Amino acid sequence: MKNHMESKDLFRTLGEMKTYLLLWSTQSFSGLGSAMTSYALVIWSYTQKGSALMTALLMVSSYAPYVLLSIFAGALSDKWNKKVTMLVCDTLAALTTVVMLILLKKDALQIWHLYVINGVNGIMNTVQQPASEVATTRVLPKKHYQRVGGLRYFASSLNSIMTPVIATAILGLAGMDAIVAFDLFTFGAAFLTLAFGIRIPEEKESGSEQEKLLTAAKKGLVYLREERGIFSLIMFLAAINLVASVYDAAFPAMMLSRNGGSEKVLGLVNAVVGLSTFAGSVLASFVKKPKSRVRVICNCLLFSMSTENFLLAFGREPFVWCIGGFLGWIAIPLMSTNLDAIMRLHVPEEMQGRVYSVRNSLQFFTIPIGYFLGGFLVDQVFEPVMALQREGSILKKMFGVGKGSGAAFLFFVIAFAGIGVCLYFRRSKDIWALEEKGQDE
Repeated sequence: MKNHMESKDLFRTLGEMKTYLLLWSTQSFSGLGSAMTSYALVIWSYTQKGSALMTALLMVSSYAPYVLLSIFAGALSDKWNKKVTMLVCDTLAALTTVVMLILLKKDALQIWHLYVINGVNGIMNTVQQPASEVATTRVLPKKHYQRVGGLRYFASSLNSIMTPVIATAILGLAGMDAIVAFDLFTFGAAFLTLAFGIRIPEEKESGSEQEKLLTAAKKGLVYLREERGIFSLIMFLAAINLVASVYDAAFPAMMLSRNGGSEKVLGLVNAVVGLSTFAGSVLASFVKKPKSRVRVICNCLLFSMSTENFLLAFGREPFVWCIGGFLGWIAIPLMSTNLDAIMRLHVPEEMQGRVYSVRNSLQFFTIPIGYFLGGFLVDQVFEPVMALQREGSILKKMFGVGKGSGAAFLFFVIAFAGIGVCLYFRRSKDIWALEEKGQDE
């Protein structure tokens, strides 16, 4: 009898989430193709220049337009048809991939071409992201909001596992042409499904259709100024993103240049990170609502910052780096699901496009700064410092010798930075006040 009831509940849940699951699965499949292309281009750019900064600028060029334009994109998204917006943005992003392949086939592809292409993709993502957030809210009942974060990390982690494995294999067997072909195939599948298989409700906004763009964007800023808890939570994540993007900039440089590192090792550690987030996302999808979402967010981030960076700093072999990657990411999906639930429960649906876009500008403006800072620090500070160390010095004993030891030294520094950020924001009364507002239905 109990099993029968559980089966009925499962089918009821699947029925309620059917539209979202169709959207999520096809968009995630498209994300796999895009991730494989990005992974291949990171390796290509580092092997061309051998510079952490030059490679990090690929991400800077993606995030800079996202940060600068997000505050206006949400206001536009609230006015535009969500489905059409997503379709147009996906199409233009796919065209940039075709341009990249043409340049590569003509042996004319340069690093600066990739910066421009990533910049265009960043603009498309800026407009699409708030439209996608609102679309999710409209096709999903409130009681399933926590599952959204878990499913997103499930897809992200699965892609993280598959991307380095599949991309490395395809690159070796068929080259970049096959990577791009797969990317375009996944785009086509997602495009056709969204265009013909998914209906996203569009709600009329009485009196707001004639609202000026700047006025609409300003409403998002005013909302966050009044909601100090949400604003403080966004600032917490902005500080974490600064530390995390420094990490992201230094990570491929260390994996590709350190003694014991290689393209295969980079793929291995990335795959372990994917397995970790996969396990964490499964857990996050099924755990019950915690008594304190804020405590879960703070504890998960503190655990992440207190483990991975130290193991990357002191580790000398792939096994240790893999342990670091696993511990650093296992709790992140649980953090994300609770963060996502807090945002959806506290921000009115009619304001979500505006507020999410302002959130993107505030929460993610530190990412291009962190990428640039991470690449600069590796190339111009920490690697030169390690190169000047004498044999037997304490820094060489701690972080090793040769190229990549400077990146290891940087991981040691950002470990303390991440812990400090978590402890500082954990004391915020405004963030803890969110526990008293808004309840799950």
